[in-house]
Amino acid sequence: MDKIILKRMQFYGYHGLLPEENTLGQRFYVDADLYLSLKKAGQSDAMEDSVHYGEAYEKIKHVVEGERFHLIEAVAEAIADELFTSFEQLEACSIRLTKPDPPIRGYYESVAVEIYRERTK
Repeated sequence: MDKIILKRMQFYGYHGLLPEENTLGQRFYVDADLYLSLKKAGQSDAMEDSVHYGEAYEKIKHVVEGERFHLIEAVAEAIADELFTSFEQLEACSIRLTKPDPPIRGYYESVAVEIYRERTK
């Protein structure tokens, strides 16, 4: 399967369980792999035969910077839902949502979730 890759998009959102996360907000990184056939677009050189990655970026931004969620799992799920709603050519997607500075004690680089979803018929 072909894919369009949007890597390490950075947004500012207010997701989390703790009140300070909902008040102060924090950075989130998103990686998205959009699975679809790119053959027709490669042959036609026409944007309507593919997914416009600028529009995909804006859809992801709208989710991450919009409604507040307690769990990053819910944010990732909302991103996948928005992409399927917006792009009929999209057959599947993989979304990785990284929270680089969660308010938990310890030494680590970040926490993240990754989901893979396929379009349901």
